[in-house]
Amino acid sequence: MSDLETRVPQIGQRATCSWRDSTKHKGEIVERRLKGSSAGGAPPSGSSAPSGSGSPKPDKPSDYEYYVHYVGFDRRLDEWIGSDRIDLTSIEVVQKRASPNDQGRTRGRGRPPSVNPPGAAHGHGSSNDPAILKLEKEHEELTKVKNIGAIQMGQYEIDTWYYSPYPDEYSGIPKLYVCEFCLKYMKSINTLRKHNSTCTCTRPPGDEIYRDGNVSVFEIDGNKDPLYCQSLCLLAKLFLDHKTLYYDVAPFMFYVVTETTQKGATVVGYFSKEKNSSEGYNLACILTFPQYQRSGYGKFIISLSYEISKREGKAGSPEKPLSDLGKLSYRSYWTLILFRLFRDRGDIDVEEICRETAIKVEDIISTLQHKDMVKEWKGQHVIHVEKSKVEEYLKRTERSKIRLCKPECLVWQPKEGTK
Repeated sequence: MSDLETRVPQIGQRATCSWRDSTKHKGEIVERRLKGSSAGGAPPSGSSAPSGSGSPKPDKPSDYEYYVHYVGFDRRLDEWIGSDRIDLTSIEVVQKRASPNDQGRTRGRGRPPSVNPPGAAHGHGSSNDPAILKLEKEHEELTKVKNIGAIQMGQYEIDTWYYSPYPDEYSGIPKLYVCEFCLKYMKSINTLRKHNSTCTCTRPPGDEIYRDGNVSVFEIDGNKDPLYCQSLCLLAKLFLDHKTLYYDVAPFMFYVVTETTQKGATVVGYFSKEKNSSEGYNLACILTFPQYQRSGYGKFIISLSYEISKREGKAGSPEKPLSDLGKLSYRSYWTLILFRLFRDRGDIDVEEICRETAIKVEDIISTLQHKDMVKEWKGQHVIHVEKSKVEEYLKRTERSKIRLCKPECLVWQPKEGTK
């Protein structure tokens, strides 16, 4: 056996690693732990067994498990693997320039980059503010490693994608058990069974504002139901890469989409919205949980946010900046709505589109510019509609069923003084 094959891989090194399907990909070692340690209880990286413990000092690659980020892929694919899935002869060191803020910093409990299904999730975007960028960098460092491996929610067992700041006693467990109705989280299946025998919750709190068949939407005030909303945010963070709303839920309204079964209304996804957004944002965070993705709920939730904006009598826009995936999801929705309007109405100006759809003018223009359908004439934006392009797009898009909010099923009205 060569010296390379007996050398313990170090944090920051890269090597060829095997995925579960045996395909090979370049991976970066983000963290490591002694084999048999939990994610939350691993000793500091590179540490050896305690002296006097009677255990031999770990000095072989197989003594450790390695938390690997696959270069060029989303962080949700990061995982703990054994040395048997690392080509030890391919190890290379990645040179990283340390920033002044990194000096003297200790490594926090580890996480690492992106292929979500379009429309699946969008959290808060990043900022150009240096102070916020520094906080985001520190947050990323402290949350590099997934602290919970999977969740059991109703009939579904779902692998998690990212770190979520659950209380410390829940960190490092392989599976978290979540009540599908009240979202209370537990460490064991026995605790969940005991909880289920006494839990009387069969739907989210708040007011039911939408019902279409077995699909309902509940409006929940973060100030009135903080525990449920905090549990929702912690659960959502397991599937959102960037999201900083965990416990301060009071300034937000939550719109929770459910599917009703014989047992009750189970959570499909949600969006949150600031009660008072000075920027006119009509959505802060959006998520469809993995077990319900690719069922059209992304567009449904976006369309719901705009239907509410219409009833408020003002145009809205999602919180900026959008993530790359958020941008794709919204551009897809905006294009669909605009092209349907062009098909049904023909010539229509930007201001009228804004009034009818509640989509902000800048979002309309950016969408049409992306489709090369806006011309400037005497300082004004003029829409240049190509009928064939519109028809071809709609023909291609509408082959599959599109799920949108039905205005006639929405009983929501703005409270007095909020328009």
